[in-house]
Amino acid sequence: MNKSETFDPCGIEVSAEKLHVLWRRGSQQARCVFANDAAGHAALCEWLRTGSQTVRVCLESTGLYGLDVTLALSAQECVQVMVANPRAVRHFASALMRRSKTDPLDSEVLADFASRMPFRPWTAPSLAALQLHALARRIATLVQMQTAEKNRQHAAGLSPALPAAVRRDLARSVRAQQQAIVRLTGEARRVIASEERLAARYALLLTTPGIADASAVQILAELAVLSDDLQVRQWVAYGGLDPRQYTSGSSVQKKTRISKAGNSRLRRALYMPALVAAQHQPHLRAFYRRLLGRGKSKMQSLVAVMRKLLHAIFGMFRSGRPFDGAVLVPLAETETTPASLAEAPCR
Repeated sequence: MNKSETFDPCGIEVSAEKLHVLWRRGSQQARCVFANDAAGHAALCEWLRTGSQTVRVCLESTGLYGLDVTLALSAQECVQVMVANPRAVRHFASALMRRSKTDPLDSEVLADFASRMPFRPWTAPSLAALQLHALARRIATLVQMQTAEKNRQHAAGLSPALPAAVRRDLARSVRAQQQAIVRLTGEARRVIASEERLAARYALLLTTPGIADASAVQILAELAVLSDDLQVRQWVAYGGLDPRQYTSGSSVQKKTRISKAGNSRLRRALYMPALVAAQHQPHLRAFYRRLLGRGKSKMQSLVAVMRKLLHAIFGMFRSGRPFDGAVLVPLAETETTPASLAEAPCR
């Protein structure tokens, strides 16, 4: 975008039922509240079209509550949309010394964010990508619910004091959740097969050690909604796998940790594949053990493998080639693995 181009910043605070909008038009500002439904989205777009300049709209990533209005706004020629990380907006508000939090004030903060911070336009994913994203997140939620119910079922089986009706109800709940997971997974596979690009990327993911069908669906769903112009470092930041350092002067130096400022679902989806790859993929196993030999903890080393896997996926998607451990971790690196670790079991 041309830096000399003028624009009017606009902030939208999204809730389940309302859209609180602050639009700065030159030296003036206008506030309005719209319903968060199709009619409200149409009215909002019509209102923004009354301006004489491009409108930069900023709203937070709020899942399904903000999806439809974001799609409606991105279709307008006079509107540019940015979907901001909620944590970034929160820190921005703290820097502005905003102590109160209301929907109108939040829309004002978002308008400030749109005008002062680097603007990254939101690119609408394909319909298939959006459908896969929704299906995968529902599957992940059901898996978590099923795990909790199975734990309750196990505990109930150890207590003869509990009524048999409770145990039967828990068993029915677990079965129902399993059936829903199978049904939705089948639907997710159908959506993947419906779009050539998703199908090709899904096949590439399955060539990666540690990534099987369930993990491939989850990883692909989180990555399919990203813009094509992102670089691998931005993917890493999106997953919250970028390092966060904390030092102050010469006396305060905390351990380097991952930022966790990104997508926790993507990190969760990468965890088990990384664990398997660190045990069974020769190059990643050598990489993992080399980090252990340097004194890194098991979790630090495993996170590094997660980051390597994300780099590998980025490369596979760009090149269209299957996983190659020798490209990901060159032979020169694997040869530096300490002999004591090369023979030690990876626990």
